[in-house]
Amino acid sequence: MVEVSKADYEYFNGAVRRYETQSSVLVSSSPYLNHPTLRSLMAQEMLRRNGPDMPNTAFIPEVAQILHDLEDMPAIMRLFEEEKQRLPEFRNWLDRKLLSDFKAEDVAHCKPGTLGHMIHDFIANSGYNMDVFFQGMKVDSDYTYYLKERALTHDLEHMVTGFGPNNGGELALIAANIRAAYKYFRPELAAYINRVSNYLKAKSLMKSNLYYPQAVPIQIEAEERGYAQGRNWKFPLMMLPWRELVDVSVEEIREEYGITDAPPPGYWGDSTPYSEDPRFPLAAE
Repeated sequence: MVEVSKADYEYFNGAVRRYETQSSVLVSSSPYLNHPTLRSLMAQEMLRRNGPDMPNTAFIPEVAQILHDLEDMPAIMRLFEEEKQRLPEFRNWLDRKLLSDFKAEDVAHCKPGTLGHMIHDFIANSGYNMDVFFQGMKVDSDYTYYLKERALTHDLEHMVTGFGPNNGGELALIAANIRAAYKYFRPELAAYINRVSNYLKAKSLMKSNLYYPQAVPIQIEAEERGYAQGRNWKFPLMMLPWRELVDVSVEEIREEYGITDAPPPGYWGDSTPYSEDPRFPLAAE
């Protein structure tokens, strides 16, 4: 039987200091740990199996809303303004406020091989909605534009990076965006931008290590390729002038913006079944 020894506890916990409090509820120096719903959701989503009763995307809106509510928004707005002064591409992107809210008719004319043709095929045939988050949001500021455009470009980023809409591709795209943000923005703003992405990455890797070990090698490779590609991006891909690129070939876009080592179509195509293995039924079955 495996048993952690007393010496182990003393070695790792010997410097623990106990603080007394008059609080009748759990309290710490972390606003995230202090939030009971966030504690519960993060524990559940990192420790549960995937199952047909609850999709892998469950509770993303709830976690994203809580993390937003806990932000120091005046500090975030100040960072936006400071980065606009430091980064001309970022300032221009926010000033123009071009929304990538494509409709099928917008790109019906685009030739095969172009970004627009890929967008049209996605809208017409994938069954997915490109307007994946902040649906109905009114864009009336730099900040609301950032939120809305970042959501609208998610599937566009899948198209040009080659990181397909599967478990491996999602992790690769998360890793690429994390790396690109920390390369381009100051760490404080990059941390804010990547708040939800880091949660999604953490919960996916934790669950796979607990229940779906056959998915882990794929996820490790996906992270490695994502970090490597994101390091080479000219700037975060949300800032591309997407509407001006619909008649440009995907290869030209990749060359222009440093999108390197794009996997071929269908790569990691079997990663989603690996990470949601049907051999692990629900406990009630």
